[in-house]
Amino acid sequence: MTITLARTSTRNATLHEIVGILKDEHPRKTDVIAPVQNIHAQGGRLIVAGADHDITPDGVTRKAGEFRLTDVAESGVAEKLGIPVGYLRKVRIEAPDLWDANVNGWLSHESRADKSFMVRTLTPAQGEDTGTARAFLSPSYRIIDNLDILTAALQGVREAGVEVRLDKCDLTDRKMYVKITAPQVSAYAPELLKDYRSPFSGARGADNPTVFAGFEISNSETGCGAFTIVPRLVVQVCDNGMVITKDVMRSVHIGGKQQDGVIRWSNTTQSRTLDLVTSQTADAVSTFLDHDYVVRQLRSIQETAATRVKNPEATITTVAQRLKFTEERRADIFAHFIQGGDLSAGGVMHAVTSVAQTLPDADDAHEVEALGIRAMELAASL
Repeated sequence: MTITLARTSTRNATLHEIVGILKDEHPRKTDVIAPVQNIHAQGGRLIVAGADHDITPDGVTRKAGEFRLTDVAESGVAEKLGIPVGYLRKVRIEAPDLWDANVNGWLSHESRADKSFMVRTLTPAQGEDTGTARAFLSPSYRIIDNLDILTAALQGVREAGVEVRLDKCDLTDRKMYVKITAPQVSAYAPELLKDYRSPFSGARGADNPTVFAGFEISNSETGCGAFTIVPRLVVQVCDNGMVITKDVMRSVHIGGKQQDGVIRWSNTTQSRTLDLVTSQTADAVSTFLDHDYVVRQLRSIQETAATRVKNPEATITTVAQRLKFTEERRADIFAHFIQGGDLSAGGVMHAVTSVAQTLPDADDAHEVEALGIRAMELAASL
C-alpha cells in the first residue's frame, strides 16, 4: 500500500482564473468540528463521522466522510497529536501501516479523551471517490475564506479610489497570494538601478529606473498564517518585487471555541470580519500606494544597497547559509547576481527577488521574495 497526499497549486493566474477556482471549490467545502471518538485513520486517510451526507426522499442523513490528506493536513495531525512531523512523513512513505497505527494510537490516548478538532474538507470532485482533508485545526480557528477575502479586499481598493492592476494571483494548499500594483504611483530610483540589468530580458535599469507602488494580499484557509497586507515595490525593468515586511498589516484567524458538528457561521460574524478586511485594505491603499511612502522606502533601501560586494561568491554563500537557502537556491542566486551585473548589496537583493520569479511553487516564491531586503542587509554587513 502506498499513501499519497492530495496536492493543488495554481501559479501566476489571472484574477478571473482565481475567482473561477474559488467559486468551483466553494460548494464543496465542509468544515466539521469532531470529537476524537469520531475520527480515525484507515489506509492513510482520515475517516470523520458526520462529515458527509446522503440525500434521500426522507431527507438528509449524516454519514462518515473519507478524506485524503494534504501536506498541510498531515502536518496539522502531527502537531495536534504530538507526533514528530518528520517521523509521520517517513512512515507514510516507508511503512504505511504505521501511519494508521500512530494516528489512531494518539487519537485514542487518554490525554485526548475530551478533545475536539476542526477538519476543513472538500467533498469529492466529479470523478473522485474520496474528498480532501485540507487542514486539521483547533476548534477555535476562525474561518476567513479566500473568495470572501478577495471580494472584500477589492471592495476596499475601489473605496480608496486608486487605479490599480492585479499582477499575479497564486493559490496553494497553504495560501492565496494576490499582488496589486498602482502604475500611476511611482518614483525614480536611478542609484538603485544604475548598474543593474534584467536577467530575463537584458534591459538596463539605467534606462528604466522606475519603481511602482504596490502591495500583496495573502490569506490562509488552512491555518498557515494570518490574513496579511504587506507593501511591495515593483521594479519596472524586471518586475522584481521588494517586500517591506516591517510594515505588514495582519489579522489572525483566532476566535472562540465552537460546538461540535458541521460549522455554519452566522451572517453577522462573517459580515463583521469582511467589513474589517475591506477597511484594512482601504487603509493599506491610502498608506502604501502613496508617492511619499515610496520615496521614503526607496531612500532607505538605496542607502544600504550602495554597499559594494568585494567577494561575491563568499558573500552570497554566507547570505544563503544565514537565510537557510538550499545549495541549489544559492547557485541560482549567484547566477542571477552575475547576470544582473550589479556588484553591490542591491545586486544581491535583485538576484534573490529575480530568482523568486522563476520558482514554480508559489509558497516557496513568496518566502524567497520576502527575504530580498534582508539578503541585501546581510550582504552590506559582511
